[in-house]
Amino acid sequence: MVLGANIRSGSVRWIALVLLLPLSALAGPLPRADAVFPEPDMDQVRLGRLLFYDPILSGNREVACATCHHPRFGTSDGVSLGIGDGGIGLGPDRRPDPANPPEQRVPRNAPALFNLGALEFTTMFHDGRLQLDPAQPGGIRTPLGKEMTAGFDSILAAQAMFPVLSPDEMAGHYSENEIARAVRLGFLTGPDGAWARIAARVEAIPAYRAAFDKVIGAGRLVAFTDIANAIAAFVAFEWRADDSLFDRHLRDGTPLPAPAQAGLALFYGKAGCDTCHSGQFQTDHGFHAIAMPQIGPGKAARFERHHRDTGRMRVTGADEDAYRFRTPSLRNVTETAPYGHDGAYATLEAVIRHHLDPVRSLRSYDPAQAVLPGPGFDSDFAVMRDAGEVDAIAAANELAPQHLTDEEVSQIIAFLATLMDTTSLTGRLGIPNSVPSGLPVPQ
Repeated sequence: MVLGANIRSGSVRWIALVLLLPLSALAGPLPRADAVFPEPDMDQVRLGRLLFYDPILSGNREVACATCHHPRFGTSDGVSLGIGDGGIGLGPDRRPDPANPPEQRVPRNAPALFNLGALEFTTMFHDGRLQLDPAQPGGIRTPLGKEMTAGFDSILAAQAMFPVLSPDEMAGHYSENEIARAVRLGFLTGPDGAWARIAARVEAIPAYRAAFDKVIGAGRLVAFTDIANAIAAFVAFEWRADDSLFDRHLRDGTPLPAPAQAGLALFYGKAGCDTCHSGQFQTDHGFHAIAMPQIGPGKAARFERHHRDTGRMRVTGADEDAYRFRTPSLRNVTETAPYGHDGAYATLEAVIRHHLDPVRSLRSYDPAQAVLPGPGFDSDFAVMRDAGEVDAIAAANELAPQHLTDEEVSQIIAFLATLMDTTSLTGRLGIPNSVPSGLPVPQ
């Protein structure tokens, strides 16, 4: 079951924790609660908070980072596939704007932001197309090219370059604004590029310029990388989630409720969830094919005229990576529905049951599981109507079927509830009442 344990043990304390369960119940030692986070620069964090909630970064000044990553929805947006540019409202209530409707849904589910500042997170996105790589210029591997990697403080900061350049997410479509025009023409960097135009907007607002003076000094213009670094500092601080009941269980033996204790035994034992969901944050940071149903427009160039999403293979070009997607962290997982790279499953129980027999679940997928607000798009279930593509997804599956009772599924859900860090759910600084641009804050 892909729902994972570091084979690292050590002290008598860790042995004692394991012995809280029957020896036959655990496949290996529990993980250590030892994640490392950078020290925050609070001036940078506070600046990043304002930028995160400010629509000034989007082409049409209507979409903020928080539009699709909001604390009300577990730092995601509460839907399977979001509506970015061209939408009105927030979360499941978001709808296409009749005056400027979107061309399609965002192709993949908006991932949660918990613990992305931890140093172990060196790969971003469902397909891992952004990675730390010391062999690359700037130490980052990205499909956007080496000129895009200089100046970022972290891989989390580099992640911020993608949404602002995406027509479906923040940039806008074709020639409807200066950012969209620059993106369409391929002008991303340079004095007339999309990044420079976004940075100039921010630079022109006195309150932002004064805040950047504290962070980068008063001697140079604000660059987009400065904006990205501030947003990353905020995300790392605001949604650090390493004080759950499970973390306290690992650190000092705080007991879990009986159903959760039984679920822990299943997770790290019979069910084998820890095969992929390993470590303190329940991810091996790897890529696996588990026959997840494909909904929505898929991650494909528009000229390709199909709706499939081959996942990791789009990055590596390797046939064996077809339909593999990154193992998500399970922190606060009870609050981050829908589930899957495309949000195909609306409930935690449903996605767990998918893991028990992925191919059978794929072939019997009920479209009602998806949370797709607004009028439907032709692409919503196009792949699921394509028998050949469904066969290809099924053929790539790596998980063997297994059986769990209804009670055992409930126990695993009880354990997953102990991964909730309530402080991280609300955030440490919270939503600002206003932002320096004066634009509406997503509330």
